[in-house]
Amino acid sequence: MGGDVSAVEDVVRADAALLEEDLARFLGSLTGRPPGAPGHGSAYAAALDRALHLPVADALGSKAGQEALRPHPGAPGGGAPLRPSMVYWAYRNYRGFGDISDASAESGAYAVPGASVVRGASAVPDASVMRGASVVPDASAVPDASTVSDVSAEPDALAPPHASDVPDAPLASAGDGAALATLAAVRRAAVAVRVLLKAAVALDDIQDGSTVRYGEPALHLTHGVPLALNTGSWLITAALAHAADPAVVESLLAAVANGFTGQAVDLATRSDRTRAELTEAPCAERIGFWESMAALKTGTLFRMPLDAALAALRADAAERAALDEAMRQLGLASQLFNDVADFVPELGGTNTHEDLDALSNRVLLELLDSAPPDIRRDPSGERIRGYALGHPGLDRTLLALAAEAVERKRAAKEAVHRVCRSAESAAYFDITIERKGHLVDRLHDTLRQRSGV
Repeated sequence: MGGDVSAVEDVVRADAALLEEDLARFLGSLTGRPPGAPGHGSAYAAALDRALHLPVADALGSKAGQEALRPHPGAPGGGAPLRPSMVYWAYRNYRGFGDISDASAESGAYAVPGASVVRGASAVPDASVMRGASVVPDASAVPDASTVSDVSAEPDALAPPHASDVPDAPLASAGDGAALATLAAVRRAAVAVRVLLKAAVALDDIQDGSTVRYGEPALHLTHGVPLALNTGSWLITAALAHAADPAVVESLLAAVANGFTGQAVDLATRSDRTRAELTEAPCAERIGFWESMAALKTGTLFRMPLDAALAALRADAAERAALDEAMRQLGLASQLFNDVADFVPELGGTNTHEDLDALSNRVLLELLDSAPPDIRRDPSGERIRGYALGHPGLDRTLLALAAEAVERKRAAKEAVHRVCRSAESAAYFDITIERKGHLVDRLHDTLRQRSGV
């Protein structure tokens, strides 16, 4: 490719299109009925479709409003917006930029455990397909851990690789059995990560009381809280079973635990006791509180895809640690963007001031030092919101935090670039991360213009 960014973007698109195909197959594998259950047309089947299959399809198929590569006629997957995955960046970085389509076919078109292999599927299913009420009646039920290794097509190629099978250096040919096994593990990891992120969205919207996600009604509004809660929880188990590779599953389990831990701390900031403790704590302790919470809650969303891929690739431990820290910094930059954008109508839009009722917002924590005694005694949502919006140092604080987000993103990108094996790999990473990363820069520029800097 010689560093040709447009050529790299074509690879990013092709990989993203492959992930969409795999997600469609995954969805098809989930919409079956347990063995022995009443068949199509029965009351049981109808109830299962309404209470599980349709909410699952809605949860996985929601796309509107997400940052994506724009449709590009003539390019791979050009007919629909595509979302690059950090999982595939890791694969390309460590295994190169060769065409994986032949390897995909040779490996049995990736094969969903327990479901028939789908070859030659259409490139990218649109949202209406993923969200449709009709289900696939002849696919098998969700595989459990005991059946994951029982794959019908080419077991040697699809079985989870062992560390001794996959060297650190890129493998020479797509026809190599170990290379096929690694590719299969990476493709499963990419699907599992995307499904876990969708599960997190469903659960987070319930906890936050959010009514809109990606420009569409939240899942708990369209299906009710009980079904949305059940769907999110069920998707977690389905994703972990799908990942199959023990090292990948271990990585994803750690990510899920970290995400729930960070969410627990975030929810605690809505309680009177935690709010009182934070208002009395020194500034350094408050900022440490925020960073620990954000690294678990938001940083995990960045670390999970990469760590899962590195587990599948059996990457070097030192590089895994460096990349983990880089993703942590990107997560903190993203959370800073979210917190600051809550005060900036140009970026926050209809969500401006939405999350100011809790003390999880970094801006509020920065401004508490000069809070009057009545705010410290009763840091309720409306009171703290009014205090922050009228604070004379608000604009200065917003600009400083936006600059911190830019610096964290810059440091993270430099750290990743040092691990990149080629200029193409660095370009792939930048294309993937700047889908939201450019908003961090835009926020900083907006605040600089507002302040006259």
